[in-house]
Amino acid sequence: MSRPTRRQVLHGSAAVLAGAALTAPALFAGTAAARPVGGREHPAGDGHTGGHPMPEPFDEIYQGRHIAGWPADEGDARSRGHRGRDGRAMHRAAQAGPHEGMDFVVRIDNDDLHVMRNADGTWISLVNHYETFNTPRALARAAVRELQGADLVPVVTG
Repeated sequence: MSRPTRRQVLHGSAAVLAGAALTAPALFAGTAAARPVGGREHPAGDGHTGGHPMPEPFDEIYQGRHIAGWPADEGDARSRGHRGRDGRAMHRAAQAGPHEGMDFVVRIDNDDLHVMRNADGTWISLVNHYETFNTPRALARAAVRELQGADLVPVVTG
């Protein structure tokens, strides 16, 4: 009885790997690995971001500062009455840009605090970039403490 050559073993292995690669998508179609990344499997506005529930909106005075937060898809209703630092009403179009691509809006004294959600569901901001928080409310309170009375400088992009 003859033994297979090295070339025959390599060809056989390549054929098995190719077959496995072609059948894997069909086998794993219903698993979590096959779902889109970044929470896009949930339709917009269903209360989930990245597989994590959307935090509750808040509006309170914390250490003499007004902090508020809400899901970004509610921004139209909330930004209509937004006023700038000089007290003049701001146009709705001016408020639409900063919230583009954001899941949750957080404001300190009517200034936007840029917040980001991590993959594990925790939150970070530009003020506390290396410290994570479980909720945007906790993040906003920590930002107020960190600012120590200073004004929040808006982030200008584009």
